[in-house]
Amino acid sequence: MSQTSSIPHPPAGGRQLLVADDDPSTRQFLAGALGGHGYTVTLACDGAEALALARAGRFDALLLDCRMPLAGAIEVLAALRADSLAASHGAIALATSAEVPSSLRTELLKSGFAGVIEKPCRIGSLVDALAATLGIDSRMQVLDDNAGLTAAGDPVTMRALRGLLRAELVELTESLDGLTDDPAGMVERLHRLRSACGFCGAARLGAQAKVLQGHLRETRALVPEALARFREELAATLAALPAA
Repeated sequence: MSQTSSIPHPPAGGRQLLVADDDPSTRQFLAGALGGHGYTVTLACDGAEALALARAGRFDALLLDCRMPLAGAIEVLAALRADSLAASHGAIALATSAEVPSSLRTELLKSGFAGVIEKPCRIGSLVDALAATLGIDSRMQVLDDNAGLTAAGDPVTMRALRGLLRAELVELTESLDGLTDDPAGMVERLHRLRSACGFCGAARLGAQAKVLQGHLRETRALVPEALARFREELAATLAALPAA
């Protein structure tokens, strides 16, 4: 039987998750942990139930165990992607497995999964993967002037730092495609970017860079869904920064 848990006014914006795993303790742990982070969680105990729920209801993301009775993660996602009438036909999908050899990781990413989480799941890694692909809390400001003033010390310095950040973001936008096949290089670039964002009060971009770093370390690849979310925050921050 499926179960649902939710909390009022969730920081994750009430996003709907489908968690499918044949282990009852894993299901309950994930429901509680993800519910505590603001997600509304529906549970499935096998691949057939997961597919039926995903066809009938719209979920923002699917968390699918690789080995379940009736259908594993790859089979469930393949059937869902092939069904254009399914309510969650295009939902973000993450895979979980107790063992993730490189061959399985590669197969899952090629099958369309936006991330691979090794069990027992580290909630921090899972939350990073969700935020990297779905986006961070929409209530966070693109530019936080109070935070920027606190870091810079005065308005003149803050404006100068934001000018430097703008130039950095223009260059990053132009060079981003070259980093898609270099996860380690991207992690290092995001580290520098987070520092610059902190000094300028660029709250949203800094937060998206942080979760993308975590997701890259776990997945070891810059997947299209995460790259698209990062590009959105990059463009929004560039639009908010004053031109030189």
